[in-house]
Amino acid sequence: MATKSAIEWTEMTWNPVSGCTKISQGCKNCYAARMALRLEAMGSPRYANGFQVTTHEDLIDTPKKWRKPRTIFVNSMSDLFHDQISDSFIKRVFETMRDCPQHTFQVLTKRSERLAKLGSSLDWPPNVWMGVSVERADVMRRIADLVKVPAKVRFLSCEPLIGPLENIPLNGIHWVIVGGESGPGARPMKSSWAESIQLQCREAGVPFFFKQWGGVRKHKTGRTLNGSIFNEMPPSPNVGIWNHELVQIGRVAHT
Repeated sequence: MATKSAIEWTEMTWNPVSGCTKISQGCKNCYAARMALRLEAMGSPRYANGFQVTTHEDLIDTPKKWRKPRTIFVNSMSDLFHDQISDSFIKRVFETMRDCPQHTFQVLTKRSERLAKLGSSLDWPPNVWMGVSVERADVMRRIADLVKVPAKVRFLSCEPLIGPLENIPLNGIHWVIVGGESGPGARPMKSSWAESIQLQCREAGVPFFFKQWGGVRKHKTGRTLNGSIFNEMPPSPNVGIWNHELVQIGRVAHT
């Protein structure tokens, strides 16, 4: 439940919770749901409940065992702010993140209302990055909830991008990720949608990361947007997997 990740903007995944439920159109072709059912069929004890929300008490302290600094995506197989997860469990996850200042933790949720409600009661160490998913315009309200929390880095994951996002309120946002949907039934992403977001980020001085075009065979569609690969990241003393020269706001990284 803690593994190296192929996700381009992180190094590791840590899943003290698994399982989730769908709440918006971005969830329609959820990769985590497909993976959970596959793991259940393989007899994985962590997924004996399939994709039902399940907390894993024995995994809460896992990051404390890693001495080398790592960038860690928290709950790639769930949503930490799901209503079936207790406030006390969420706070324990935050305590672990606070106790591991050598790591950078990236938390992403679609349940921004609960995030905003709990935000003032959580300890926000500088190594915790908090993000919300914004897959199309009808969920842009999540951004207003995100900016209420005192995270040092607040980010948007516009993935799967399934509609245009114009006039994004980027004040108080430190990073934007854009990506198309991948896997079976992937919905197409128009190039104009991604280009618009990249331009908005450039004008606002917000780092922009283009993850993928997606599609059924995402390895064939690649990561190039208008001839460039955008690997921009928010400045952080703990991020060790990117050259800090490529983290400068507004710069495009060619790899």
